[in-house]
Amino acid sequence: MNTNTTTLCVFDMAGTTIDDGGRVYDALREAVEETGASVAEADLQTWMGTDKVQAITELMRLGGQEPAEDRAERAFDRFREILAASYESHPPRAIDGAERTFRLLHDHGIRVALTTGFDDQVATPLIRSLGWDDGRIDAVVTTDDVAAGRPAPYMIHRAMERTGVHDVATVLAAGDTEVDVQAARNAGAISVGVLTGGADRERLQAQPHDHILDGVGDIPALLGLKA
Repeated sequence: MNTNTTTLCVFDMAGTTIDDGGRVYDALREAVEETGASVAEADLQTWMGTDKVQAITELMRLGGQEPAEDRAERAFDRFREILAASYESHPPRAIDGAERTFRLLHDHGIRVALTTGFDDQVATPLIRSLGWDDGRIDAVVTTDDVAAGRPAPYMIHRAMERTGVHDVATVLAAGDTEVDVQAARNAGAISVGVLTGGADRERLQAQPHDHILDGVGDIPALLGLKA
């Protein structure tokens, strides 16, 4: 790839740049199962990476429970409670290679943005706990910032807006779920799937994409960046 044409890299958070030990998956499953719904692994994989209220609503429906708005909202509140407790006892850490990738991108004039299926209430303290509120991230976009989460392209486009990037052809977007690569393709960006989350290579390769990498630590090499 020609690094001179890349102006912005947009990364998902949990499973892509943040290693939380799969606790988002566990919290989502537990919150939905508390409603009486059963959660199939394939369904959980399908809805990971999306807006969490939407994910809970769909998983409840698929699991045999009527997802009335108040029930879905209560389940979402439980998801946040479960996840917060889990993160307190097992603090997330940076995915191997993520912080080096952020540094190399900035060294070469490429901006860095994070997008997430979390809302501000979850995302902001998570970023702060990692020390990523120190300027190494140029923009953070959560589901609170857009009309619809992934696979809609809006979070990527909002990241472009916040970083002053006008040409989506100069944007690379990477994530560990099917909806991450779908959102990148829908946005018109270079679509990169990474294998550090719950989705395996087969699931990601089944989606329209440009590259499948072992992790975000491989992105500098993809772009031809040198330390």
